Parts: sequence; structure tokens; C-alpha cells
Amino acid sequence: MSSTFRFLQGVFPVTGQGLDKHELLDESLTYTVPEGRRAQVLYVRGGNASDELVVAVLVRDGVPMRWFPIGAKGDVHVPLRVVEDVEAGEVLELHVAAPAGVVGTVVVDLGLVEI
Repeated sequence: MSSTFRFLQGVFPVTGQGLDKHELLDESLTYTVPEGRRAQVLYVRGGNASDELVVAVLVRDGVPMRWFPIGAKGDVHVPLRVVEDVEAGEVLELHVAAPAGVVGTVVVDLGLVEI
């Protein structure tokens, strides 16, 4: 069986609405597992240029799946080593939450393998 790597990544502006109010940064950070395939999340990396903590949120079919805090002017790299499968038809999105009033830039990189 062949595998294909997929990446959701980019540099995006963020405006905080509260740490409990995550939102999709950009449509390019959405991935739907094709029929007949499954996917596994391999890693999440992120950087934060603001002076406040922000949180990258991996969302599966509209429900938060994992939270990755990124410190003020900091970064994070979390290797996930195939924690679980994401099945055909399921939708993954990478959201961000930040404290209300925070304005900044985040860099995100989510690596997946489609099998």
C-alpha cells in the first residue's frame, strides 16, 4: 500500500478572541481524508510572534482533538508517532486561539501521512 505525505502549513495573522474561542485561520488548513484511505498525524510545529501564549487546536469533524500551546515569542514541536487513525471522510482543521485583543502572527506546520 502506498502512502502520501500531506502538510497543512503557512504563516497567518491571528487576532485573539479568547483562549476558549478557537477558529480556523485559513481554508488551506483543512484536510479531508479521501474515501478508501486513512490518515495519521505525524507532528505539529508552530511558532508565535506575539507577546502572549497562543494555542494551536487540531479539530476533527468540528470537535477539538488536541491542543498545542505555543508560548509568547516561542515555538513548539510535538512528534505524535501515530497516536491514532483518522478515517476516510473525516475532516481535520488546524485552528488557533489567543487571549482577547492579542494581535500577532503564527507559523503552523501539521504533517500527516495518508495510507
